[in-house]
Amino acid sequence: MKGLRWRYTRLPSQVEDALSAEAGEEEEEEEEETAPAPAPAPEEPAEPSLAEASQVLGASEIRQLSLHLPPRVRGYSWSLAFCTSRDGFSLRSLYRQMEGHGGPVLLVLRDQDGQMFGAFSSSAIRLSKGFYGTGETFLFSFSPQLKVFKWTGSNSFFVKGDLDSLMMGSGSGHFGLWLDGDLYHGGSHPCATFNNEVLARQEQFCIKELEAWVLS
Repeated sequence: MKGLRWRYTRLPSQVEDALSAEAGEEEEEEEEETAPAPAPAPEEPAEPSLAEASQVLGASEIRQLSLHLPPRVRGYSWSLAFCTSRDGFSLRSLYRQMEGHGGPVLLVLRDQDGQMFGAFSSSAIRLSKGFYGTGETFLFSFSPQLKVFKWTGSNSFFVKGDLDSLMMGSGSGHFGLWLDGDLYHGGSHPCATFNNEVLARQEQFCIKELEAWVLS
């Protein structure tokens, strides 16, 4: 009888264990059924279409740069508004070629060391009395991997165009990128606007090729 009573006293707990196990399995099944589906992977922006081939950037560099453009212009066509090989080494000529263009501009350069770098301007490059542009403006350099220097928010010295120089980014008397009037000599220094590194291998450089692409 003692053994029998022992079995009966143990039976309710065994039933409870079995029921709780079944309940646990049902909860797991419910969890599996209600688990949210994984989010789809974000689509890469469409690769930009160029009206003509670039003499500075290859397909890989163009693809990498396009990922850092503002969303509003990704997938836009790139039109070559100015290049030194066709239009000559003249900042005034660059300004003339920019007339009538209001869209953003991608300025790309190659210097005497073969270094590729440049800037994205949120609006067309033009003569100006002061700095203009928006926080979409950035500097970049392939050294050899792409490095992009976005606006820090510390000042609004984006772009300024004089007759004898073009400046992009400033702070403490230094420019992130500046080009002289003949578009042959230039310089790059760390600046507060973009907290950038020197874009070229040295602070002073000579331009071998320059292109200005209008995105529209």
